This record gives sequence, C-alpha cells and structure tokens, in this order.
Amino acid sequence: MRGAALRLEHVAKTYPDGTRALRDISFAVRPGEFVVIIGLSGSGKSTLMRCINRLIEPTAGRIYIDDVDITALSHEEMRRLRRSIGMIFQQFNLVRRSTVLTNVLSGRLGYLPPSFALMNYFPKDEVARAMANLNRVGIPEKARTRADQLSGGQQQRVGIARALMQEPTLLLADEPVASLDPATSHSVLKYVEELNKKDGVTVLCALHFLSLARRYGTRILALKGGEIVFDGLPAEIDERRFKEIYGEEAEEVEIA
Repeated sequence: MRGAALRLEHVAKTYPDGTRALRDISFAVRPGEFVVIIGLSGSGKSTLMRCINRLIEPTAGRIYIDDVDITALSHEEMRRLRRSIGMIFQQFNLVRRSTVLTNVLSGRLGYLPPSFALMNYFPKDEVARAMANLNRVGIPEKARTRADQLSGGQQQRVGIARALMQEPTLLLADEPVASLDPATSHSVLKYVEELNKKDGVTVLCALHFLSLARRYGTRILALKGGEIVFDGLPAEIDERRFKEIYGEEAEEVEIA
C-alpha cells in the first residue's frame, strides 16, 4: 500500500472568540513518513489535526491530500475522502455500550450502504476483516466484550483496529497515548509504527513527550503559539531547541 502525500499551504485558524490557533502553517509530508507533532497544550496541535480532515474548517489556506485540494471539496466529497483517512483520538471515541466487534466494524461504514448500520448488519467478510484486525492488535478474545469494560490501552487498540478497517492511506493520531501509562503508551505506538512500516501508511501523530517523539517519529514538527518553530530530524532537538519549544522553565522528562 502506498501512503498518501499531504501538503499544507498558509493554513490559519481563528476561532469565533478571536483565538488565533494556527498562523500561516505550511509544510509537506511525503508518502510513508511518520511525522510527530510536538508542543505545549494550546500550541495548536489538535486544531491542526482536525483541520487536516476538516472536522474543523480552516479560516485560510489550502490543504492537499495526494494533490486533491480538500478545502474545496463539498461535504459529500469530503465524506468519501475520509474513508481513506484513519483517525485515532485521545479519548478513544468508542461507543462504550457496544461490543468491541461492533466498534471495529463501524470503521467500515463509509464503504457500506447506510441501511446496514441501521440494522446493525455486517456481511460475513466484513466480520472476518474485523476479527483479523483485532487479532493484529492482540485482542481478538475481547470481540464480544463491551467497550466500557476494557482498560485504556485496550480501548485504544480497538481504535487502531477500527482505523485499520478503513484501509487508510493517511493516519491522524491526536495525542493517542496522553491518558496511558508509559508501558501501555509504547505498546499502542508500536502498533501505529507497524502500520507505518509494514503497510506504508503515512502517519501524522501529535505527542506530548519528546522522548516518544524521538523514538517513533522519522521527522518532528514543533508548534508554539500556532506557528511552526521546528521542522527536522528527532536527533536535531538539543537542549537549546527544547527550551525554544517548551519554554525556559521546562525540564525534559523522559518516559521509559
């Protein structure tokens, strides 16, 4: 599978209350890259991720996925394009009262007739696909378990399996391990890394800890005040650059 190419040109976002969340953001991501976005809370990471799949509409600028200007697409055209964009959220965004299998199958709804969802009907081949993806993230035995009975790490694995159902060419992961402990964080990110390396999926992942960014990213973008203040290799972030990104009072905390 070939990952998607992504390009942003002069993207800005100002909220109705006057908050300027993004200021003139421009960068390009090559197919198959694993780009990590870092920055303090409020730096614009989540706004940027949501602008890329138009969960939030940018105020200005253009966003291209494989040379398609998504800012010019109708809502219906964007809905079809989203089938190839996987999204993993910090808060998991699962239907907590539904089974794990049903949550994973929901990732396939963009490819199926709407009536299937209303009847909670899924063809056997889609159920088999869902079970294969649950096996891939190591929790096939949880298929019939309600989502609200899982640990945080297990819920995030369900989110990854759901994204896999879309057969994405681009994966957007917005702080996917923010609420998880260090060991579970690595467990979850290794599945994302596998998607990138084995499947060729282009990954854009917002992370809080620089050590995780260094471990998993092939490239790091740093945001501060809605602007890009660093774009380069993980090894290039030394103590001086760290202070520029996180502030003079910040201390680098490693996560093992």
